[in-house]
Amino acid sequence: MNGSDVDEFLIDLYNKITGEAESNLSPYATRSGEARRLSPEAEGPRSPFALDRDRILYSGAFRRYSGKTQVIYFASQLDEMLSSRSIHTLSVSQVARTIGKFLRLNTELVEAIALAHDLGHSPFGHDGEKFLSDICKAYGIGEYHHHLQSLHIVDQVAKKGRGLNLTFQVRDGILSHDGEVHDQVLRPKRDKTEDELNQYIRSRKAGQQVEMMPATLEGCVVRITDTIAYIGQDIEDAIRIGLIQRSDIPEDLRQNLGSTNGEIIDTLVKDVVFNSSDKAHVCFSKKISALLLRLKKFNYENIYYSKQLKKDHDTISRGFQLLFEIFMNDIAIKKMESRVFRDFLDSKSEEYISTTNPAEKVRDFIGGMTDRYFVETMKERLIPEMRL
Repeated sequence: MNGSDVDEFLIDLYNKITGEAESNLSPYATRSGEARRLSPEAEGPRSPFALDRDRILYSGAFRRYSGKTQVIYFASQLDEMLSSRSIHTLSVSQVARTIGKFLRLNTELVEAIALAHDLGHSPFGHDGEKFLSDICKAYGIGEYHHHLQSLHIVDQVAKKGRGLNLTFQVRDGILSHDGEVHDQVLRPKRDKTEDELNQYIRSRKAGQQVEMMPATLEGCVVRITDTIAYIGQDIEDAIRIGLIQRSDIPEDLRQNLGSTNGEIIDTLVKDVVFNSSDKAHVCFSKKISALLLRLKKFNYENIYYSKQLKKDHDTISRGFQLLFEIFMNDIAIKKMESRVFRDFLDSKSEEYISTTNPAEKVRDFIGGMTDRYFVETMKERLIPEMRL
């Protein structure tokens, strides 16, 4: 049996398995046949959404998740039980797949969106995102938002600057996720176009606070799951480092949502599934949604805005500014031994090099750094070397 015979056999087998599986999907689920790419590709032995998932899994940006802050800086170096961006992403994927399975949605699409939704997070989490955004605005390339950068990575940075050529449905789900916005109900905008994605990107870079719903119910599941996955885990991490005590959580929230990450996830998942089954939307009940919003506010007041977590805030902010200036200069003088060339630009395609301006190149480089790499680079460029 030659290679073409094997491929043909696998494609036939895939079509049979997929046909049987998709016959049991909800009428509101996304079918594999609906997938479309910016650059059409020949059919292979995997579904288009499974192929997207695998491309994401093997990307460099996915591998760097483990070195990026979720809430606590240098979490993996301080305590390996604390959450990194990798742990959060895998939690979103698992919880979203559970919800998607109960709702009879396309779980391969759910998984692909979930695994890629935070690829654009900079080092040091949302703090780093804010620092980098301020610098990007000053250099005239628009605000930096991690969900915009996540799409930019899969479209134009990954695979040596050629992009992964993911399906529209996955790309839309990546761009449309927003765990910071509180939604009780999410209704997909099924007729969304590529032009609408581009207009949204332009608006957000310009500083406009615009909303965009996912195009698929699967994208809605990932968006609502983002909050489910982080809200309780961030509490567990805060308790572990002594920032708060479990008893600090208001009693009615503990009674109605739970006091541990597992209890909170269980409550929220059951509520979403019960209220969303066989419907064209995804939602929490009004009661649980109101309680969840209060728990979010508790987290912001007691964890995310904690002065204890922000003690290195100014130092890291200045670090972003200094590194941006250093690498802009390195590009201008063509300092080929610089990390921006050696670890980034030297591996990029000619198309990426020619169509990306210097500030955008530095943004993409710094935005992709892990916390540890960021600090090592700072030491290398700012601390004098001792010589005899």
